Amino acid sequence: MTGIWGPGTPPVVRDDAAAYEADVVVVGSGAGGATTAWALARSGARVLVVERGGFLPREAANWSPQAVFGDGRYRNAEPWHTTRGRAFTSAAHYYVGGTTKVYGASLPRMRESDFAAVEHLEGTSPAWPFGYAELEPFYAEAERLYRVHGEGGHDPTGPARSGPYPHPPVPHAPVIAELERRLRDQGLHPYPLELGIDLADGGTCVRCGTCDGFPCRVGAKSDAETRALRPALRSPTVRLLTHTYVSRLRTDPTGRTVTAVEARRNGHPVLLTAGTVVVSCGAVNSAALLLRSASGAHPAGLANGSGLVGRNLMLHHNSMLMAVDPRSRNPVVFQKTLAVNDFYRAGDRTPHPLGNLQLMGKVHPAAMATAHPHVPRRVLAEVADRSVDWWLISEDLPRPDNRVLLGPGGGIVLDVRPAGARAHRQLVRAGVRMMRHAGYPLVLGHRMGVEHTGHQCGTTVAGDDPAASVLDPFCRSHEVRNLFVVDGGFFPSSAAVNPTLTIVAQALRTARLAVLRA
Repeated sequence: MTGIWGPGTPPVVRDDAAAYEADVVVVGSGAGGATTAWALARSGARVLVVERGGFLPREAANWSPQAVFGDGRYRNAEPWHTTRGRAFTSAAHYYVGGTTKVYGASLPRMRESDFAAVEHLEGTSPAWPFGYAELEPFYAEAERLYRVHGEGGHDPTGPARSGPYPHPPVPHAPVIAELERRLRDQGLHPYPLELGIDLADGGTCVRCGTCDGFPCRVGAKSDAETRALRPALRSPTVRLLTHTYVSRLRTDPTGRTVTAVEARRNGHPVLLTAGTVVVSCGAVNSAALLLRSASGAHPAGLANGSGLVGRNLMLHHNSMLMAVDPRSRNPVVFQKTLAVNDFYRAGDRTPHPLGNLQLMGKVHPAAMATAHPHVPRRVLAEVADRSVDWWLISEDLPRPDNRVLLGPGGGIVLDVRPAGARAHRQLVRAGVRMMRHAGYPLVLGHRMGVEHTGHQCGTTVAGDDPAASVLDPFCRSHEVRNLFVVDGGFFPSSAAVNPTLTIVAQALRTARLAVLRA
């Protein structure tokens, strides 16, 4: 039909046709979509990955705090809105590789207990339809694929492993090594943060000060493009269609089979056909796509017989802490190497789970200025020069009323009233005490708002019961036999760690055990 599968045709589709066909269409090239394509690359199936954006350029501005934070150079998502009418710029990034192009490369596994029902201060975190043991082999494969550095035996909540990390932990700078000692003196158990960066022999990582929130100019960050999609595109059966926005999915009259994917490429209508469709747009955009695909067979949205598409949106409770010692400067460049989970589960230190604390990349004054625009830049620079910076994560409990809605023209509207804020406030207080006891007399906190959507999940929840879930345990729609949704939307709960590695592991599991057998 299009000739894109012929011998010698480029992996990034250049011809401009009205229709394309494949065996599998993957909508989205972030962690879920790119990993799915990688897992299918040797199957013989013709896999067409569809990305609404293009390639994020490697350029000097990649490492410029002013360009990245002050000017928002790489923010290319459309405005999203709250139900109260406030427009905001989300953390979504529409590039090949998705939002992983600017994530901080923190790649932890969920804890074994996260897969079971957990009692929290403000409710119950529900159990998953499968356990940690079923995902563990795919976690191990995901760590190899995304080149994760770490070391077991230090984190008291660390899950069982079938083998060691593929790479040793990233060494601490002297300031962080001293901080680790002071935390241990408090009876805490700091551990090496799990990071996906290219520090192996011959690796390209230079341990710069621009990892968190920045694109990687040298390709050393384990983003989805670098680690999964580019290797997949070396296969003659994987192709990439860029600048292609998917607007809806069309089904047969029964509604049981997706028959076509409607899209616009460079402003022109395009029709995609495939035997299997994998939606991996991120939890918010995937839900929006299914809602836009309503039809006579699916009046409330595609695959939405349960009424749960778009509901149970979870974003995590996130705060930043800057621990400042006015007496000394912090000369560290690559700071993000340490984490603490002593408050993660109920125990001697807390009667209920609070969450995770992990070091951030070094905070830059240009980033601080976005939250504090009226503070002189020189004051911000003095504070940043003397701070150690933490990112705090608490679990956001699923609530059906927290949801993705469609605005005029199909735009994104979020109705969010997070559950779990009381526990997060307690985690912040615990972090402040921890750092004051470590010798930092001034600890400044900043609570992140709805615009921090990097950890979105829960909008197409997986489960065994079609009446209480959208997907089965392998991310296949209960109602539409050839439709899969592989991103954070399938999470029944959000846990309190970064979700990317779990999305990657589930993508491997789904591709191997379900998509190839569809």
